[in-house]
Amino acid sequence: MTHALNKWWLALATTMMLIMGYQPALAEDMADTKMPSLYDRLGGLMPISVVVSDFLDAVVPDPMLNANPAIDAARKRVPTPYLKYHVTAQVCQVTGGPCQYQGRGMKETHAHLNITVAEWDQMVTLFKGVLAKHNVPEQETRELLAIIDSTKADIVAPAMN
Repeated sequence: MTHALNKWWLALATTMMLIMGYQPALAEDMADTKMPSLYDRLGGLMPISVVVSDFLDAVVPDPMLNANPAIDAARKRVPTPYLKYHVTAQVCQVTGGPCQYQGRGMKETHAHLNITVAEWDQMVTLFKGVLAKHNVPEQETRELLAIIDSTKADIVAPAMN
């Protein structure tokens, strides 16, 4: 290539980099910094397990939920510590943590409970209360509620949707 052509290519490449916002130092910094997972932003397994424990301590004895005979029977059949273990593992996993949930799927687990929309709403209200009690920040609360909401179709009885 001639010297003039080399200068033209260099000018074109420089212009393209400027148009595209290429800044080598910034690009490297951006590659090294990624948004922490929800799991990390919640503080990891210990705070997650505390919130899950408090949530289930509110849900398990709730009279409105236990008015459903299928839920009441399940509460008597499934020990709360066992439930806390599985829910903690599940929350840990879905928020980006290292845990592996080994339980059944949501649809399979809840199908026989005939959970209504009102019962679902009560559970969500209790969950929001526990998150507020633990001062979970607004952004993380929204993300957790979105995760919970994504399971609604598998938990609420189809005829009750």
